[in-house]
Amino acid sequence: MKTTYTIDPAHSSANFSIRHLMISNVRGSFSNVTGTVTYDPDNLTNSSIQAEIDASTLSTGDSQRDGHVKSPDFLHVEQHPKIVFQSTKIEKTGDNEFKVTGNLTVHGVSKPTVLTVEGPSSESKDPWGNTRIGASATTKIKRSDFDLVWNAPLETGGVLIGDDVKIELELSLVKQQAAAA
Repeated sequence: MKTTYTIDPAHSSANFSIRHLMISNVRGSFSNVTGTVTYDPDNLTNSSIQAEIDASTLSTGDSQRDGHVKSPDFLHVEQHPKIVFQSTKIEKTGDNEFKVTGNLTVHGVSKPTVLTVEGPSSESKDPWGNTRIGASATTKIKRSDFDLVWNAPLETGGVLIGDDVKIELELSLVKQQAAAA
């Protein structure tokens, strides 16, 4: 049976890490993740995921770095305020494991991307009477594929920022009530 859930932005997050100075990873997050998940466990072709991230909510724990990443050198948040994922195919790969293929749009550039998804969890009721499920997703992208190419060479060789970006999503989803007939 097909069921629709909305992503609860207050209890969901998009996190990332990227190599910095070629020696360690810098982590960051986006706090406003929204969207809709339609899930039909009996017929995955009826399932879909659409998610948006408010790029202005980026936080790396350093306000100067955050300002630079939001600037035209990187995300250019004023021109590209949303990061969007729209699924095109969902495949079951194991018990509560899925491969979700879709189009990821970052910085105005769309590229096919594959998410490895764990979940959904079993449904449970929250204290306010809502039915919820949860899921986690991971992927790795190259920032250069999305025209995010700003960098600086290091005196000792190498570059300031790596090209690989690891992405992790933690989603809490609220079941939508069926419309009355």
